[in-house]
Amino acid sequence: MSNVSTDNLSVVSIQGVDFSYAPGERKILSGLNMEFKRGQVVAVMGGSGCGKTTILRLIGGQVIAQLGSVIFEGQDIAAMNSERLMQARRRMGMLFQFGALFTDLSVFENVAFPLREHTNLNEEFIRDLVLMKLNAVGLRGARDLMPSQISGGMARRVALARAIILDPPLIMYDEPFAGLDPIGLGITARLIRNLNDALGATSIIVTHDVEETFEIADYVYFIANGKIGAEGTPEDLNRSSDPFVRQFLDASPEGPVAFNYPGPDAASDFGVRAS
Repeated sequence: MSNVSTDNLSVVSIQGVDFSYAPGERKILSGLNMEFKRGQVVAVMGGSGCGKTTILRLIGGQVIAQLGSVIFEGQDIAAMNSERLMQARRRMGMLFQFGALFTDLSVFENVAFPLREHTNLNEEFIRDLVLMKLNAVGLRGARDLMPSQISGGMARRVALARAIILDPPLIMYDEPFAGLDPIGLGITARLIRNLNDALGATSIIVTHDVEETFEIADYVYFIANGKIGAEGTPEDLNRSSDPFVRQFLDASPEGPVAFNYPGPDAASDFGVRAS
């Protein structure tokens, strides 16, 4: 974890958010309160389907909460018109799961894509910026290769260079360690921490990977049943005796997170009649 000091300004503030994907459906998130402060790497962890990626979608304005507010740089995402929302999104970098590179564009053109879409920079300046970001992730020499010619770990690093090309104050990572070998995982984790510190940004990591995440995170939220199950620094959580925290950190099948999905009792499902 970094010792970089942070001020109290929240880049993103989630306040009392309830969310479901359709009226009448179960709530994915309920009464959610979270703060993501400038300069921090914040991890959002929890079991599959607990709503972690939905949190990123709420911040990006792809979905809107039924109750509560999502505030980005002092502005309510839900109150933004399409133009203001696009301006806000330009200040958010996003690393999608498995990178999501454009397969018909070279490494260089993948990284240059946001610059061509959102700026009027000349080609010389674009070239310099792209090579600078590729150099930061150790891939300047791969600039002319196609995505099919590089490994999965390298593709993730190219996607990271693309995510930071506009120097956004907020960088979001959706399962950045998925499918990586131990070397690639370690490289990616350190890049996330180092780039966050170099940019003075805020990074939000949605992940299942405990060991690497706890090495680089300043703060961790555990999501359970659509709410904050636990939160704190990695050091605090490692010392915690909270049953939910211990179940997740120890990878235990026994604990507050049930193995079985709620349903009718077995006797009624299987037609067993009481004697």
